[in-house]
This record gives sequence, C-alpha cells and structure tokens, in this order.
Amino acid sequence: MSEKKGSVFNRRNFIRASVLGSIGAYSYARWVEPGWLTITEKDIVLPKLPPALDGVVIAQLTDFHFQPDRDESLIADAVAAVNAHQPDLIALTGDFITESSKVFSPLMQVLSGLEAKHGIYGVMGNHDGWSQRPGFYRQGFQEVGMEFLTNRGSRIELRGESLFITGTDSVWSGKVDAAACWKGHRDEPVLSLVHEPDVFDHLRPNHRIDLQLSGHTHGGQCRVPLIGYAPVKVRYGRNYIYGEYARDDSKIFVSRGLGTVGQRVRFACAPEVAILTLRSA
Repeated sequence: MSEKKGSVFNRRNFIRASVLGSIGAYSYARWVEPGWLTITEKDIVLPKLPPALDGVVIAQLTDFHFQPDRDESLIADAVAAVNAHQPDLIALTGDFITESSKVFSPLMQVLSGLEAKHGIYGVMGNHDGWSQRPGFYRQGFQEVGMEFLTNRGSRIELRGESLFITGTDSVWSGKVDAAACWKGHRDEPVLSLVHEPDVFDHLRPNHRIDLQLSGHTHGGQCRVPLIGYAPVKVRYGRNYIYGEYARDDSKIFVSRGLGTVGQRVRFACAPEVAILTLRSA
C-alpha cells in the first residue's frame, strides 16, 4: 500500500516538475533568448584562396525580420559588434522584413551605422521578394552607400588580389540567374551571397564558389540542446541548417540570423553576428 502511494506521489512530482519546466523553458525561449545577441568568430579555410587574402574578415548579418518596436536595440547592438571587429567586408543575406516593407527604411537607418573597409553587400530574401521588387531594396541600399546585388556580380580589389562577389535573387520568391551572377568572372575567388542555402547544390557544379554565405533557416530557430537537432526545417533550407559545410573545394556557412518568424521564440539558437576570417590552405 505504501509503495502505491509513493508511486503516485512520485508520478505527481514528475508531472508537476515537467509542467513547471515547460513553462520555464517557454518563458526563456519567448522573453530571453530572442534578445540575447551572440558573436560567432570562426576561421574558414578555403583551398583555393590566394595567400594574400589570408586573414580577410567578413561579417555576416542575416534574417532581420525587423520590427521597430521590439528589434531596434538588438540590431543596434549587432551593428556595434560588427564595427568592433573592423571587417573588410559585410554581407547582409536577406529577409530584412517579414511582411510590411514600411519597416525597411527604419531598419536601414540603423544599418547605416555599419562600417567596412571594402564595402557592404546585400541580397534578397524570400520575405523581401514577397513584399517588394528588388529595385525597392536597391534604392534603400544606395541611399546609405551600400551595394545591393540581385543576379549580379561585383569585382573588388583588396591586398593586390581580386575577389568576385555574386548576389542572387531569392529562389523562393524570385528567380536565380546564375549566368548573370557570374558574368565577367575570370578566375578569381568567388564569395557567393545567397539567401537560401540549398541553392548551393545547384550552383556549385557549374560555377566556382569558394564560399557561399546564407541565412534563411534561422539555424532552426529552436534546437534540441547539446544535440543541436532542429525539429523544424524550411523549404530550400533542409540540407544546410547551420554552420560550416564543405563540398569538394567549396564551403558554405549558414548563419542563425537575428530575427524570428511566427512566434518570437528561440531556444538553444540565439541571434548571431558571424565574424568569419578567411584562411588559405
């Protein structure tokens, strides 16, 4: 009889602890982690990178999904963190907004504080394309002295070497034109900015990519602690969820990004500023 009471008691304690734990976890995911900015500093070894470009620093920000009333402080902190690392280049890889294009201008006012020695480059995200055409974002970028690449390439010179930067349209809300992106490319290293990471598998076989930078997945937005498994995957973001991947001589890095879609929750997947240092083999 006493064993039965103990069993019921233990079961009730377990249920109570589970409920309280779930409430605590949700509160953390809802109120704490979405505003907890993290800095990821990572070396990316590129087999074909010229030795002169060893040490080039690229800062990546992505998936802002900006809401002025809740995100301005987070984005301002991200801008300050990027500038503190004095990057050579800054890549902004899409989803500046979620639905309303009215928030794009206030976001660009905050991002106008970014500083890079050799330029700041942005590309379309799927949410951006569902709201406005590329020209809308290009104009906003030009107004603050940044370059917006939609199915276009841009060559820059740094440290006596050339680096070719390509920027695609969103594959989900637009159309990727690889031929236009690589038009004029000679044989220099290629930094490819693509919002949706899985496009990597379609571009890489026919075009040189030394490093592709992507977002889109939010790293899963909520992940299983320690294991890192992301229960929810998004279209065009199933093969590369978060972090660095290698395919032959090409690399891709997918950032967790800054914002959220749906409920404003993150768990074991905090907002990220990525500071990537290129290394030659």
